[in-house]
Amino acid sequence: MTVHHFFRHEVAEKVREEGREEGRVEGRAPAKAEMVLQILDWRGLAVPDALRAHVLACTDTDRLESWAQRAVHAHAADDLLTGDAG
Repeated sequence: MTVHHFFRHEVAEKVREEGREEGRVEGRAPAKAEMVLQILDWRGLAVPDALRAHVLACTDTDRLESWAQRAVHAHAADDLLTGDAG
């Protein structure tokens, strides 16, 4: 194997692995969104349709984690977004 061929193979493998990791992270977002909504449901808090759609559309797992933590202590479902930049 030539050095050039080896380099191309290593770069391709790195790109593939980054793609796999991105897919794993993106795959966690829907589950986290469902958990946020489930916590609110368990707590008996009504979730407006617009908020439900907003949570389900979110792909930022860090934000979803924050919302899950807020959901545990929220007085209303809309409290999830209090202090959010987006």
